[in-house]
Amino acid sequence: MRSTSSSALDSFLDRLLLILAGLPMLLLLSLIMVFLALVQAQAAEDPACGGIDLVEKLKQDNPEEYRKFMSLGDSIENGQSIFWKLEKDGVKPSYLLGTFHVTDPRVTELPAVSRAPFEQSDTLIVESDEILDQQAAAARLMAMPDLMMFPGKQTIKDFLSPDEQKLLEEGMIKRGIPFLSVVKMKPWLISSMLALSTCELSRKASGKPFLDMKLALDAKAAGKQIKGLETLAEQIQAMADLPMKLHVMSLVSVVRYQDFVVDMMETSTQLYLDGHASLIMPAAAFFNPDKNPSDVADMARFEQRLIVDRNHVMAERAAPILAEGNVFMAVGAAHLSGPEGLVALLRKQGYGLTPLP
Repeated sequence: MRSTSSSALDSFLDRLLLILAGLPMLLLLSLIMVFLALVQAQAAEDPACGGIDLVEKLKQDNPEEYRKFMSLGDSIENGQSIFWKLEKDGVKPSYLLGTFHVTDPRVTELPAVSRAPFEQSDTLIVESDEILDQQAAAARLMAMPDLMMFPGKQTIKDFLSPDEQKLLEEGMIKRGIPFLSVVKMKPWLISSMLALSTCELSRKASGKPFLDMKLALDAKAAGKQIKGLETLAEQIQAMADLPMKLHVMSLVSVVRYQDFVVDMMETSTQLYLDGHASLIMPAAAFFNPDKNPSDVADMARFEQRLIVDRNHVMAERAAPILAEGNVFMAVGAAHLSGPEGLVALLRKQGYGLTPLP
């Protein structure tokens, strides 16, 4: 899900998609629990939540541009599949699945090619095994107020221009959330909720599992071992480490382009379902309605902290588990591709990785 060129880091959509891709699933789950008392939304029957698949629209409107866009995927290292077989001499084969952390029923249905490997595996690896205990996860989150809330008299208003504050106030009203109820919250906390469509937020709040969580629940019911690669505290800290300026820009952008956020979610979902998850970031740049460049240095730091740094942690901590063999590893698809993605890092550990359709 990462572009190979710096142009993919030149817009708010890159900030948005990195948030969607890199936001730890356990953290987002806990955030939904925090907001549940504020949001009274009804989940839509349409799994697309009203969004438009912009890639499909491009295919119909401009076939030549569509072909050019789809060809971008060929240049992304290890970006041609979301499902991989891992092999090493003397070790039973294992499998790696890139996931998408949404409750959309089209996503939560495990792809047919990966169903048997999952069912036959002895161990499931997920980003965090804390997803199995939502109450404990929420308690841990609430025990870290400095990472979630501004200290003292400081509020989000201290970082917004008058126009940006008005925009945020109006955006919160549309979601049925009083602005005063969020003024003490760090911007990444607010963005994490607003970056989701109303029906996706409602599905999460009602307890519908995203793919990773569904796999963990099924694995637990089947008596499999379940291993996590990160803790909730580590995931929260990764967010908190990013520059405040970047968080504020992301928040403003998510509010300003809310309709487009919904379209990009549907577009991203369809790309994922078609096995083209690595094209999500290029799609963000391609369909970007805001051509103003952002701070590339800040964006590089965002990607480094939220994606690359965590890739190395995941690969290192997965190593002793994968050494036992017959493992099914399921982590966000954003972590698979690129020169420092999990596919490349696991190859450096001596595994042969083969993409499966």
